Amino acid sequence: MSSAFKAFLHSPVGPKTVHFWGPVANWGFVASGLADMKKPPELISGNMTTVMCIYSALFMRFAWVVQPRNYLLFACHVSNECVQLYQLSRWAGAYGYLPQKKEKNSASKSH
Repeated sequence: MSSAFKAFLHSPVGPKTVHFWGPVANWGFVASGLADMKKPPELISGNMTTVMCIYSALFMRFAWVVQPRNYLLFACHVSNECVQLYQLSRWAGAYGYLPQKKEKNSASKSH
């Protein structure tokens, strides 16, 4: 076994700890959010998506502050935050919370 792998295996954030398996399990949130991008925005729960955004923001801070710093957890929650914010924007657009883009009508322009 290489010394680098042994060091990782026995590190405070290695696979023998919850600091490894917790973030690995949390990648399921990211995968679920990515899979939901193909669904109609009317099926998105605005409340749950907002909660997921707050949850990921809080745990990003935790992952950064905890010692030793948990980069795997941080990356997981940054990714989840991005996915959930996109889903929240889809939901908000579907229910009219975002301003609609004005289309430029070429027929109304006079030359």
